[in-house]
Order: sequence, then C-alpha cells, then structure tokens
Amino acid sequence: MTSDEHARLMRANQANWDARTPVHLASRFYGLDQDLDPERWFAAFEWEDLGDLSGRDVLHLQCHLGTETLALARRGARAVGLDFSEASVAAAVGVAARAGVAVEYVQANVYDAVEALGGRRFDVVYTGKGALCYLPDLERWAGVIAQLLRPGGLLYIVEFHPLLNSLGPKPAPGEGPELLLRHDYLGGEGPVHRDATRTYTDGPPVEGATESYEWMHGIGEVLGALTGAGLSVRRLRESEELPWPRWPHMKRTPSGWWRLPEPRIPLLYGLLAHR
Repeated sequence: MTSDEHARLMRANQANWDARTPVHLASRFYGLDQDLDPERWFAAFEWEDLGDLSGRDVLHLQCHLGTETLALARRGARAVGLDFSEASVAAAVGVAARAGVAVEYVQANVYDAVEALGGRRFDVVYTGKGALCYLPDLERWAGVIAQLLRPGGLLYIVEFHPLLNSLGPKPAPGEGPELLLRHDYLGGEGPVHRDATRTYTDGPPVEGATESYEWMHGIGEVLGALTGAGLSVRRLRESEELPWPRWPHMKRTPSGWWRLPEPRIPLLYGLLAHR
C-alpha cells in the first residue's frame, strides 16, 4: 500500500477512536466512575523493567484515555501522553484533572510526534497494549522512537502477543469454545478490516465511525524495526497473563490478572530497548 493509502486508513481509525471514546468513558471496563487504580493495567514485571521513574521525562504514545499515563506520573515521572484522537485527548485531560495528577497531553499521529512535541526528547518512551496494530509501518515508527529518545534513553513496549492477535476473540456461529487461528501471525498481507459497533469494553454501541483497520506485526518484525533504527534490545519477556478475561474460560491468577487453562501460551510480551 502507498503512504497515501496508509494515511487514509489511519484517518478512518482516528474517527473510530473518536467514536469509541464516549463508550469507553462510560464503561465498567475502565471504571472511571470509581476509585481510579491505574496500576491495575500494569504487570509487576513492567515496574521492574522500567525502574525508578522519579524525575524522568516519560512519553506514553497512543495513550487513549491516559489511564496508564496516570500510573507513570504517580510513580514520579514528568509524564506526557500522545494520541491521535481529539476525543481521547480531551477525555484524558478530564480524567487526569479529576485524579489530581499533573499530566501533559498532546494530540498527534504517532508518526508526527517529533514535530508535535517540538523536538523534545525523553528518558523513557512507553507504548503498547493494543497500540502497534494500528500502525501500518513499523520501520517508520521505530525511526520516530529513535528521534524521541535521549542518548541512553529507554523504549518499553508491553504489547499483546501476535499469537493472541491471531486467535479469534469469540467463536463464529456454529462453532464451539475452542480457540482458532483466524488471522495471520506475521504481517505483510495488508490490514485486517473491521466494522463493529462493539469494542473490547462493555457499554452502548459505537455510533458513527464503526470501521477500523489493524495491521499484524510479528515479534521478529518489531525487533527488526528497532534494531534497524539503531536501538539495542536489552530484554524480551513473554507472559501468559492478561489484565482482563478476553475469553470466558480464562482463570484468575494470584496477580489479579487472567490466564488460559492448559496449554500455556504467550498472550503478552514486554520488550525493553535503549538508544
């Protein structure tokens, strides 16, 4: 696909996330009308990998409602959240204000982040949990990351494993509960087109822009893009747990997250790299 075609599909995604935002704000999934605990979206290994964030400049890319951005700020970071959805950024500003946490939010496409942030550089760039699938070009993304990081700065990705993204979230009509491979693990065959009035949360149906596009990216593609941009990979973890039960037969773990019964497969990965 050409860059113009990619831009057109990303504009469709932007409209879709604008339409999703009021649904997510009202959902029990995010629970923003309750006592906010943004750390519930983080695995324990994330804090181990990130280390002490006190006084560090941290950028959260594709931040949506900013729930994870708040957790970074509460850990002492000077946190900035960036998202392409105007509705999401406005919602994130409100969520942070109600929580009494100082966070700066910027509306921009991740590919335009360097310009949108005025050339600022950061000690840590954090991203993931459903972010990379909305990016058509990881080599271009990795180049942006390299420009956003100070020398010695850290990139931390905590993302849904491409194996999870290959599995259907629910059975097709007439099928049983078995998980089946429905999508490519590897990228390169173009985007997966979705047209749905329901998102991953509860809540009312999405109104208006219901179409979205997702690109598959294997872990090898992610690693290749980062090393090609001059970053060095320090650590790669694979985890069997998710912060919510994607499938009905998942089991609660002592961490409060969820895993599948046997056999164990990776559902999430954490990748630490530095510039």
